Amino acid sequence: MLFDSWQFICVFLPLTLAFFYFTKNLKGQFWSSLCLVVASCFFYAWWDYTYLLLLAFSVLFNYQIGLRVRANKRLLIFGICTNLALLIYFKYTTFVLNNVNELGFEFSVPNIVLPLAISFFTFQQIAYLVDSYKKLVTDHSFLNYCLFVTFFPQLIAGPIVHHKEMMPQFAQNKPFDGQLFLFGFVLFAIGLFKKVIVADGVAQYANPVFNAADAGQQIEFAEAWGGALAYTFQLYFDFSGYADMAIGIAALFGILIPLNFNSPYKSLNIIDFWRRWHITLGRFLRDYLYIALGGNRLGELKKFQNLFLTMLLGGIWHGAGWNFAIWGVLHGTYLCVNHMWLKYRPSQLLEYTRLYNTLAWGLTFVAVVVAWVFFRAETYHGAISILTSMFDFSNISTYEYVESYSSEPIYKYFDSIYGWYWLSMCALIAIALPNSTTISKYVSTHISASLRLFLVAFVATFILFLVTISTSSEYNEFIYFNF
Repeated sequence: MLFDSWQFICVFLPLTLAFFYFTKNLKGQFWSSLCLVVASCFFYAWWDYTYLLLLAFSVLFNYQIGLRVRANKRLLIFGICTNLALLIYFKYTTFVLNNVNELGFEFSVPNIVLPLAISFFTFQQIAYLVDSYKKLVTDHSFLNYCLFVTFFPQLIAGPIVHHKEMMPQFAQNKPFDGQLFLFGFVLFAIGLFKKVIVADGVAQYANPVFNAADAGQQIEFAEAWGGALAYTFQLYFDFSGYADMAIGIAALFGILIPLNFNSPYKSLNIIDFWRRWHITLGRFLRDYLYIALGGNRLGELKKFQNLFLTMLLGGIWHGAGWNFAIWGVLHGTYLCVNHMWLKYRPSQLLEYTRLYNTLAWGLTFVAVVVAWVFFRAETYHGAISILTSMFDFSNISTYEYVESYSSEPIYKYFDSIYGWYWLSMCALIAIALPNSTTISKYVSTHISASLRLFLVAFVATFILFLVTISTSSEYNEFIYFNF
């Protein structure tokens, strides 16, 4: 069940909200939390009810380990290894066997379906076990733990939440917060618009280019840049749209979950990019992998090694494929180079000049786009084909632009000047305008003080909401569902 499907918007969400607030007012916090657990299990089972057993096993197993793991390092290692073994089996078995068979072996490759959200709830519970081992967990309620793992707004594709952020909220019997509800509604509507209108709209210009490159067809300079930029914005608006909807839905229930995006394409360096992009994943990799490897405590060389290894594993976490590993290698290299530049740059005064900041932004953005090519391409050769064309200036097309209403294709795969209009709109929204969280907070804090302005904001948001769902399709799955 997708956030942008009519089943979710018109049936599941309204009914769950109604039952939640009914039980909360009539029976109290325990029953409203139980209502959310049941609803979340139903939400997950809608995809494939057989994998609900896997989720239930994971919750029960990790809860029991968490109760007993305090200062018990062997039990912690056992718990982490069990979680990783399940993740590796479902996510990487086919990839490993296919690569082994290419060496001349003939192992049978099973048809394994990747369970929805296994990457996210595995990382979330590993963090819980580590914190339980360090005696940082204070809430041992089984119901709150179930809700912490299964809470449907963030279950499928994050944000990767921390127990100390969520479980105390589940334990509180907070009254209805109209301002938070308005914030959630506005943010959900904006996220829905970003996914259905922007991300799905620009996808039509990204997919043909990458599909053609993967099929071995020649890509021209403008096609390559058009496709790469289209995917750059498609991924951002798709995933940040999901995150906005997740945060917005949680706010409708009076729950705050952490921000996952903070205008990453405004970053002036790659370090800042990772403070703004998929924030909760970056936090997990820093706290439970980079620091566990030694962080920067063992000298400069070890720091770079830990950074590189962290990003390599972060790339592999995203998917079972060599291109994901290359994406991780690129970002690991970027981070190392960025840290070296900050240490050895000629003068910090450079950072106060407009020219330097413009060049820094441009270099960062291009580096991110280059890495996204490997993230999107299905094959290594497809990625190399696109990158080669992007930087082959002798391959610049000599086509002349025609009127936008013409049926004549301008480029072979990036086939309309409308594609560049889409990219311009995406760039304006992602780089120049305030992000959705800033807008939602402004609306909820300033508009709610005036009834008339509140009604105007609510009606405007509701119209945006109706326009968006009228064009929504349940077949437009979120990109991160594949990871």
